[in-house]
Amino acid sequence: MPRANISTVAIVSKPRSDRAAAVVPELLAWLDARKITARLDPETAAYAGAATSIARNDVADGAQLMIVLGGDGTLLSAARAAGGRDIPLFAVNLGNLGFLTSIKVDALYPQLERVLAGEFRTEQRHMLHCELWSGGKCTGEYEALNDVALAKAEIARIIDLEVQIDDRFMCVYKADGLIISTPTGSTAYSLSAGGPIVIPTVAALCVTPICPHMLTHRPVIVPESAVIKVTALSDDPTYFTVDGQVGELMARGDHVICRHSTQAVSLIQPPDLMFFDVLRQKLQWGGR
Repeated sequence: MPRANISTVAIVSKPRSDRAAAVVPELLAWLDARKITARLDPETAAYAGAATSIARNDVADGAQLMIVLGGDGTLLSAARAAGGRDIPLFAVNLGNLGFLTSIKVDALYPQLERVLAGEFRTEQRHMLHCELWSGGKCTGEYEALNDVALAKAEIARIIDLEVQIDDRFMCVYKADGLIISTPTGSTAYSLSAGGPIVIPTVAALCVTPICPHMLTHRPVIVPESAVIKVTALSDDPTYFTVDGQVGELMARGDHVICRHSTQAVSLIQPPDLMFFDVLRQKLQWGGR
């Protein structure tokens, strides 16, 4: 991507962040000096003292690059807001762990210079498409970068969740919940629930139970082509969430259908940072 192709960037920022408040004015001045137009979501506009802003779902329109200032949560929101547009995400870590936001603040401008010069590497991360069905009707469609989770909504109760893979019965989980994750999401909620680490380039989905009643119920890796249907069988309400940020209550008989999405997110990565480097740095993976 040569420099001449980047005339407009979208900026998405973490809310209530002192670090973002300090970075945004400097970044806007840096872009302005290079005659690059910036489209600001409401949080970014507030840090800049701008009178107008653009809704996050529309901020990427007409932009050739999206700059994300925050942690992994901000990136997850930005990925869904990108909405399948062919736009790379330049994610700067202003959070704590920052597993997906791999660009450090002190490397912000050198890395941006590389991007403008066309000297950058991207990783394609496919998303998970999910449909929520209630009363025989599809009541919502969602895209997840990390995962979709179904969890109990009451204190000290387990729920029953029936799982079918490609229209074939798999099992009924009695558990606190269930996570369907992408390879990208394998290092998020699924990992905390005992799921495996899946390299992002592996064409697979992971089904991970949360605190299952039966010890034999273990995480299962299924092909990327699999269609996963999960039906709520409990009278107690089940809570459905997308990337831990968007949620709906499910009643008995409601179901969720998850499949590989046609949408993907293009993440700009530092040229010398590989997946196993991130595991060692962020998770102290392989340490003593």
